Parts: sequence; structure tokens; C-alpha cells
Amino acid sequence: MNIKLFDTVILKADIPNKGLCVGDMGAVVELYEPDGLEIEFVTGSGKTQALVTLNIADVRLITHTDILAVRSLNAA
Repeated sequence: MNIKLFDTVILKADIPNKGLCVGDMGAVVELYEPDGLEIEFVTGSGKTQALVTLNIADVRLITHTDILAVRSLNAA
């Protein structure tokens, strides 16, 4: 998978201590060799919910067949 800086990615596993769930969308803000990523997840109003360092295996690129949805952080 060729993930680049500022790509939009989708989380593949829950991260409960950060309030993140499978399917949450984030932006790659830093790349770490060989397979690390710093990803920022934001709320609908633009507030940073989490800034986390993950492995490439923890996310996937967004695709043209994905549809966006909204959930409340209270439900996380």
C-alpha cells in the first residue's frame, strides 16, 4: 500500500482509549520509516480528537466506493 503524506485513511480497528472506532477517517500528517504513520482524527467541527502513531496495517486508504457517515463521540 502506497500511503503518502496528507492521504485520507480509514481505521481498521477500534482504539477505545482515544475514542476512535473502526471506520473513522483520518489524515496522514507524518510518515515514519519503515511503516509508521502519524494520523490526525478530527471531529466534524474540526477539533482534533486524536493524534496517533499507527502502523500501515492499522489503516487503509479511502476508496471511491466508501460512503461517509457521522457518529457521536458519546457513542464511542
